[in-house]
Amino acid sequence: MFSKKNLKWLSVLATLIMAFVQLGGALVTKTGSADGCGSDWPLCHGAFLPQNLPIQTLIELSHRAVSGISMLVVLWLAIVAWKHIGYIKEVKPLSIISVGFLVIQALVGAAAVMWQQNSYTLALHFGISLISFSSVFVLTLIIFEIDRKYEADELFIRKPLRIYTWIMAIVVYLTIYTGALVRHKEASLAYGKWPLPFDDIIPHNVQDWVNFTHRGMALIAFIWILLTFIYAVKNYSHNRTIRFGYTSAFVLVVLQVITGALSMMTNVNLFIALLHALFITILFGLIAYFIVLMLRTIRSGG
Repeated sequence: MFSKKNLKWLSVLATLIMAFVQLGGALVTKTGSADGCGSDWPLCHGAFLPQNLPIQTLIELSHRAVSGISMLVVLWLAIVAWKHIGYIKEVKPLSIISVGFLVIQALVGAAAVMWQQNSYTLALHFGISLISFSSVFVLTLIIFEIDRKYEADELFIRKPLRIYTWIMAIVVYLTIYTGALVRHKEASLAYGKWPLPFDDIIPHNVQDWVNFTHRGMALIAFIWILLTFIYAVKNYSHNRTIRFGYTSAFVLVVLQVITGALSMMTNVNLFIALLHALFITILFGLIAYFIVLMLRTIRSGG
């Protein structure tokens, strides 16, 4: 059960389940299912499985079930990784972060159900679970690195690209927070047409300002990732980890912009909205991996 041979499939399983947790949280918010179990937690309307199961209750119960399963699988992965590859410097911190932030995510979610937190606090929930997903995602990449299929161990990231990447991480996280705030403020269709309502460009209420701020952060994120991608490909063309990684980041931000625009044009089509959440989840996980690579360079005296 805790043997080393389980590491690869277990890490992939944990990553997939954590992705479903992210999508489940977005689904709960998009469908207005946050109150699907009333103000009860961990029970639902006072029962483990209530007799009356409208769609909102089913969605909320499914999200809770997947979150519970994710806790078990991620804990299992953390134990196996700690036991067998704990000698790799990043493994133990990542194991602690993945489990720790998963617990924090569950507590914040429970608090939101029982005490009805405000939108600004609720928006943190997605970001907290995103950190847990990213740590599992990076741990998975490290596990597959052991086969030496990538040259990531020998990679030396110079200071300019490190600065670009740190700024990228901050900008993307702020974009994620404002995006979550758009959902919780029910401001997805506020402010008007995409990219701008040129006939009336000034925001008029809180929802308009929230939507406007998210669009601005998304534009900054797109431009910064484009600049970082150009710099990385130009200066690290010999290194496939950098070339493929930063190219993937740029493709993901393009897909993020496209699904964001389509979400507005289709009056927040649920499938498109979930794709929007999925792309930003993978993008942030990729940025987290870049950060691990940069920390290795710093440790080596770079």
